[in-house]
Amino acid sequence: MASRTTHPVLDTRALNRATLARQLLLSRAEMSARDAVSHLLGLQAQNVKPPYFQLHARLAGFRPAELAGLMESREVVRMVTMRSTIHTHTAHDALTLRPLVQPARDREVAYFRKGLAGVDLDRLAERARAFVESEPRTMGEIREELLRDWPDADPQSLSVAARCRLPLVQVTPRGVWGRSGQVRLTTVEKWLGKPAGVEAAAAPAAAQPVDEAVLRYLAAFGPASVKDMQTWAGLTRLREAFERLRPGLAVFQDENGVELFDLPDGPRPDADTPAPPRFLPEFDNLLLSHADRTRVVAPEIKGRSWTGNQAHCTLLVDGFLAGLWKLEKQELTVELFGRVPKAAKEEIVAEGERMVEEMSQGTSQGTSQGTSQGTSQGAGEERADGASASGGGVRFGAIRA
Repeated sequence: MASRTTHPVLDTRALNRATLARQLLLSRAEMSARDAVSHLLGLQAQNVKPPYFQLHARLAGFRPAELAGLMESREVVRMVTMRSTIHTHTAHDALTLRPLVQPARDREVAYFRKGLAGVDLDRLAERARAFVESEPRTMGEIREELLRDWPDADPQSLSVAARCRLPLVQVTPRGVWGRSGQVRLTTVEKWLGKPAGVEAAAAPAAAQPVDEAVLRYLAAFGPASVKDMQTWAGLTRLREAFERLRPGLAVFQDENGVELFDLPDGPRPDADTPAPPRFLPEFDNLLLSHADRTRVVAPEIKGRSWTGNQAHCTLLVDGFLAGLWKLEKQELTVELFGRVPKAAKEEIVAEGERMVEEMSQGTSQGTSQGTSQGTSQGAGEERADGASASGGGVRFGAIRA
């Protein structure tokens, strides 16, 4: 929504640098993994490894074992929250953010009403809760159990209803670096031993949960519009919360006149602040949490980080999306969307080598990250480190088939 009042204008580069600062991507932060997960309001975790790569790009000295330990001690959990996608959250945020987005999950169930004819959703939730709290279950097991009571219902619709009506977490070892395990689910209350919403209820009466979420969103993703936050959360009707908070917020506008809100003391670095290259995994929230993504993705390359509905791992150069990457064992392939200066290319190689080395430690066979559809190794491929084609290192070539 365009602003009717003139506010200071933040151009694209200014927004880029402000957002990178909030996202801990201008320089690696001296912060614990737990504090970073909290600050970032969770890490997109559709796949198991991306949260680890997200923290590596953002934290000084991060090693996968740190986040893995938090998973095993139940200080962080994996569950469906914003945009109906899986996120890694702190225990506190799992108990507070899921109730905040529950209205969106209820609306999601409504899309499947045809397959749920005759199903009492409250009874379904009670039945599914008792089943998963007796012991963690796979989604297939939950579906089969619910079909006992509603044999004529659509199986997928029953699964969606259970996932949306209940705050289900994926129990370990799923999500633990270096370990494997199928997805087994129980409720967040059972896993953490606390009822959902209890943390919010303990907050001062004047602090509404949605208002607190707005302030935290701006701390991690601002400056931002109301529509930006609605995109991040998968919610609607957040204007009222922003208006309640307006007196205590800084207000700007982008080059199109869209009103942007921010914390008064939020970092807004100079637009010329250097931004080092960063390797981000697929579905990183930096690229998913604004309605207008031009602060990171130039219009001319919109859509190039996706194949169908699958996201590729992405490379930032000078703070903006500039290419894709894929890591197989200890060989990193980088596809650039255009030419970059020699110095920038050297920085990309150094950052890539750092990621390969540090994210391979503690594993016997290295690691693999990337969901692209194939890697071309044709005549146009350029070796960046001078190694032979069979050795490890960083190479520049095509990622997409």
